[in-house]
Amino acid sequence: MVAGDTTRLARAGDEPGRAGSGPLDERERRQLDVVRRFGTVGSLLLTIGSLGAGAAPVFNPVFRIPVLGLFSRMTTVALAFAFTGVFMIVLAWLALGRLSRPGRARAVSVPQMARTLVMWIAPLVFTVPSFSRDVYSYLAQSEIVAMGQDPYTVGPAQALGVNHPLTQGVPTMWRETPSPYGPLFLTLGKAINWLTGDHVVAGVAAHRALALLGLAMIIWALPRLARRFGVSPVSALWLGAANPLVLFHLVVGVHNEALAIGLMLVGFEVALRGMPRVTPDGPFPPWQRGELLWYAVGAAVITLGAAVKIPAALALGFLGVMIARRMGGSWKNLFAVAGGLGVVFAVVLTATSLGSGLGYGWVATLNTAATIKSWMAPMTALGFGAGWLGIVLGLGNHIDAAITAGRLVGAVIGPLIAAKLLLDSFRWKLRPLTGLGVSLGAVLVFGATVQPWYLLWAAVPLAAGAGNTRFRTAAMVVSAVLAVALGPTGATFDGRVFVLPYAYIGAITVTLIAVTLVRKHIPRTEWTPAGAVTPPTP
Repeated sequence: MVAGDTTRLARAGDEPGRAGSGPLDERERRQLDVVRRFGTVGSLLLTIGSLGAGAAPVFNPVFRIPVLGLFSRMTTVALAFAFTGVFMIVLAWLALGRLSRPGRARAVSVPQMARTLVMWIAPLVFTVPSFSRDVYSYLAQSEIVAMGQDPYTVGPAQALGVNHPLTQGVPTMWRETPSPYGPLFLTLGKAINWLTGDHVVAGVAAHRALALLGLAMIIWALPRLARRFGVSPVSALWLGAANPLVLFHLVVGVHNEALAIGLMLVGFEVALRGMPRVTPDGPFPPWQRGELLWYAVGAAVITLGAAVKIPAALALGFLGVMIARRMGGSWKNLFAVAGGLGVVFAVVLTATSLGSGLGYGWVATLNTAATIKSWMAPMTALGFGAGWLGIVLGLGNHIDAAITAGRLVGAVIGPLIAAKLLLDSFRWKLRPLTGLGVSLGAVLVFGATVQPWYLLWAAVPLAAGAGNTRFRTAAMVVSAVLAVALGPTGATFDGRVFVLPYAYIGAITVTLIAVTLVRKHIPRTEWTPAGAVTPPTP
């Protein structure tokens, strides 16, 4: 679909795939081939390594399979395979970024980027879930719904029993915890459980298919939104879809962020399809035929994303800002649009909640993740620091109180930043899609807990809305660091800490050998001025 849309627009005289760049020459096409194969080999190694290093189910069916079962018995070797794959994918992504950098004389096209994505993703579809065990929680909570119980009041251990095959895969800390996920996601999960029963492998495969559907939505929406906001579609796909965090945590980790973010972006794009292109100062054309319908449908799709995970609802605010600006940009317009979108949100969310039979119980469990005290969350880390400082000064152990205070401050700061960005977008000081990405990042980073895949809520919209060189470089560095910061096991090593150094040494050694073999085909960096990436957007 991406390739077909690119061809259609190119015939109309617009070449959105390269943002003004020409096609790759013969030498650069060879470099692209090497980068593709390098990343594909990395995906294959990660797939093989996941057999022993992934977050496998308690009753691992691979264990009894000849040859493949060896990896589940050789943890260090399997982990070395997995880390080698991780390193190679990250390096291939960085090299691909050089060939897709906006402002280059010659750059990768959208179809070339799409084919590269297919090559890298295809092996990862067959991995054992890695980097997280959340997918097993999805299965257990969906089984609770399928049995007719309320997943927002009981956890898997209470509803299913501790010996149930689906409960045993859930991490211990979540076995007594009600579900924090929206009614749409649990309804889809219930359908999956009806089809797969308590067969863990089949259930994981079905949830991965759901995640791939969400990723397909992201890939469909990103280049289209990028064109609307004057960003290179290729650059948007590189940062927002080929990003290692997307591959590792949405495809391999099977997180439901894929579906929530996909619905959010598709809804945003669908709504903007009915909006005429106007400058901030007008003139403002009369309502177009079907324009209101596009806005309503787009808002409804965004709301469905919020019915998977609630942060998607923030997109309605920035969509409303764009509609209000299109109407004339007065405060009266803004309040009128807010009322209209509020009605759509309430109707769709109520229909989803009541239609699922689950009601609004999910509202009370939205803060479930706060039970984890993660050092990656700045406000939690600040609480840890303040608490330990009190111990050092002889004031007593007040770590829990300090963490609570820090989280309360973060709960205020995040929404305040989002409100300020909404106001700036309404005044047209900031692109609304950029404001959405930064707002999601602020709300989540200042939240009670932070995981590496939370970054995708900010990175994916920003990939299509903010294209200057400085942002692209910063996002690239952060994504690469977080991509290698979390091991693929999704669990601790139960005291076998010696496994990690050996696995790292082996993976780094193999990766260096691989880089040495292809060093002549590594693309070179071309300098481009920051202003050459994103032109002004009306």
